[in-house]
Amino acid sequence: MMENWTKEFIIQRLLAITLLVVLFILCFQVVQFFIVPALWAAILAYVTFPIYKFFNEKVRFSSGFSAAIMTVSISLIIGVPLVIGLFILQQEAMTLITNFIYRVKVGYVDVPDSLKDLPIIGQQIKDILWKINKDPAGTLSAFQTWIQSHLYYGKVALDVVFSSLAKLGMALMTLFFFYRDGTSLIRQIRQALRNIIGNRIDGYIDSVGSTTRAVVYGIGLTALAQAVLAGVGYYFAGAPSPILLTLVTFVIALIPFGTPFAWGAVSVWLLSQGYNAEGIGLALWGILVISWVDNLIRPIVISGATKIPFIIIFIGVLGGLTAFGFVGLFIGPVVLAIGLAVWREWISQHKNEMFAPKEVLLMDNQAQMSGDDVESEPIKDSK
Repeated sequence: MMENWTKEFIIQRLLAITLLVVLFILCFQVVQFFIVPALWAAILAYVTFPIYKFFNEKVRFSSGFSAAIMTVSISLIIGVPLVIGLFILQQEAMTLITNFIYRVKVGYVDVPDSLKDLPIIGQQIKDILWKINKDPAGTLSAFQTWIQSHLYYGKVALDVVFSSLAKLGMALMTLFFFYRDGTSLIRQIRQALRNIIGNRIDGYIDSVGSTTRAVVYGIGLTALAQAVLAGVGYYFAGAPSPILLTLVTFVIALIPFGTPFAWGAVSVWLLSQGYNAEGIGLALWGILVISWVDNLIRPIVISGATKIPFIIIFIGVLGGLTAFGFVGLFIGPVVLAIGLAVWREWISQHKNEMFAPKEVLLMDNQAQMSGDDVESEPIKDSK
């Protein structure tokens, strides 16, 4: 009877586990598209939650109205620069294409002499320019044929753009509910993890919170400061479309040590166009001012707030970017911060054993062995 009951119990457990695994897989398939938008919404909500609490607790707005204010504000902060950037990018692209077609028609497509005088590819550039200017009609026909044969890549690019916009919309919609129900959700997550891991999970969650806040502030503030300073340099150097270049610089500046590639490319372009003073001035501005801001703000804000070595954050940012995409900029450092917290806790629990002097350990072992010998001796009866 007991054997049959045990078999039935095991079968029920296996069926329950199988159903849970199938349910988890199906749920993952359903929400797979929304995981990245939800992560972005969670990061934004956590970082800006003190502002939400100000409206909700200090001003005493309702939770729904406070969440609506925050969601609309974040949408404007993200959406307005995005729309402006796309509009400027469209205008610049149309101007570039129109100018290129006009130059091809009149047979005057040229590049700076500094490019034509390059030692290896200079002669090839001259040959290509000679062929283009020799037969403008054939060049335009070949260009149209190339465009038609690569329309698939344009469709792929549009799909990526629409998918990104859809994810942005989902992130902003999810952001509202994270603001409104964030406190309750955090309590449920804490309790669920506490049931599995124990009370130590509170320290891990605090480490995740401080790391996320410090990384967002450190990376975001650094990128914003560098982009603004770079935009000032672009404006005074006479670079084309300084607003668009500033937005592009902000995106590139989110990647550690990526800003020099932005202002450096603009500086090289100015030099190639013969604007030597402007190109050299922009390069000096980037080296002495923009890079100095990166070296000052990022390590102080990140390492100072999290008590984590900056190299760990740096590896987490680049590794997360490689593994998870753009959202990995924040996931990577958080994962390493949790690992470092676990490591420090383990070291703290066993530091007496790991760092105790050898003589003390030897005496403890001898005392333990002698105690075992005494206990093992038989007790003799005295008659």
